[in-house]
Amino acid sequence: MTAKAPITPDILTVPRKEPEGGKINLVGLTRDKMREVLIEHGTPEKQAKMRVGQIWQWIYQWGKRDFADMTNLAKAYRAQLDEHFEIRIPEVVSKQVSTDGTRKYLVRIAGGHEVEVVYIPEEDRGTLCISSQVGCTLTCSFCHTGTQKLVRNLTPGEVIGQVMMARDDLEEWPIPGAPKDETRLLSNIVLMGMGEPLYNFENVRDAMKIAMDPEGIQLSRRRITLSTSGVVPEIARTAQEIGCLLAISFHATTNDVRDVLVPINKRWNIDALLQALADYPKASNSERITFEYVMLKDVNDSDEDAHRLIEHIKRYNIPAKINLIPFNEWPGSPYQRSSNNRIRAFANIIYQAGYASPIRKTRGDDIMAACGQLKSATERARKSRKQIEAEAGLKS
Repeated sequence: MTAKAPITPDILTVPRKEPEGGKINLVGLTRDKMREVLIEHGTPEKQAKMRVGQIWQWIYQWGKRDFADMTNLAKAYRAQLDEHFEIRIPEVVSKQVSTDGTRKYLVRIAGGHEVEVVYIPEEDRGTLCISSQVGCTLTCSFCHTGTQKLVRNLTPGEVIGQVMMARDDLEEWPIPGAPKDETRLLSNIVLMGMGEPLYNFENVRDAMKIAMDPEGIQLSRRRITLSTSGVVPEIARTAQEIGCLLAISFHATTNDVRDVLVPINKRWNIDALLQALADYPKASNSERITFEYVMLKDVNDSDEDAHRLIEHIKRYNIPAKINLIPFNEWPGSPYQRSSNNRIRAFANIIYQAGYASPIRKTRGDDIMAACGQLKSATERARKSRKQIEAEAGLKS
């Protein structure tokens, strides 16, 4: 049997340690790695596990960035930590607030690169949409993010740092000793921002384990949804090593159309993807798989498409709900949004077949924060409309 090429593109991930002897950032390190670096820099081995637990809580439960605030550690030890380590998260470059309350942040990470993060408030929850890569490698033809070339993977610290940054902005870090407040402004995470999370699997996994840690940010795995375009071999690993909910950027019911909309389909086609999805809930003890389906006028929105989608799901016996997403247009986009009547008719066919088919309410489109619109502002500013159209494969 011939060996397959590695499925993850060869993309540089920035090292944790800054060049020329800079301090080591503790944000994003696993517990084992944190223990290792503490020992390397003078923490007695017998104390290391306890010290990790203490520092972990200060960083992830209380949101502290200064070792001086870690009052259950000796003063001399705090000074030792400050000499070798730092607690650094992505820097907010700009924040925009939509008329509907959606917040879009442009944040800067190591190397001067920028990614976008979106917070969507709702009555009973608040969802943070985080990025996993600078740019994206998938070039999905309907997605604005896909017109920005992939630069690199985010580190675990840069992924979980987006959550910490949002908690800062929402002023949601609890106060040590205060009564626990069960209501959360940031209650859910979706990996639906810039990039394909399963092409950055290990870093995303480590970051989400921090988010789920009971002595840290304390989010249930059922409050985390990972969205993938269909990196089939990594879907099983997601079940085993993260166990979060899964959403699939499906968007088409025939291979011919999906090859154009979601080019990764040429590598793992619809049947290969559906088989992986059929296995996922058994492996992860997860709930339904969410099928994300962007509604594109005269491309994938016919009654025949709706019936084919149902047939696919029934054939593989996948517990599913289908999120219908009105297309959010962007400059140079080659597609148009399906009409409201067409979307409702499509939704009704799915509903009559026994599946939930909510039509996603567009949020934050006035600040280009809606689904498929994310792209760093600096990258947008560098490009003319003609360049964007050329990259999207359009005629200028």
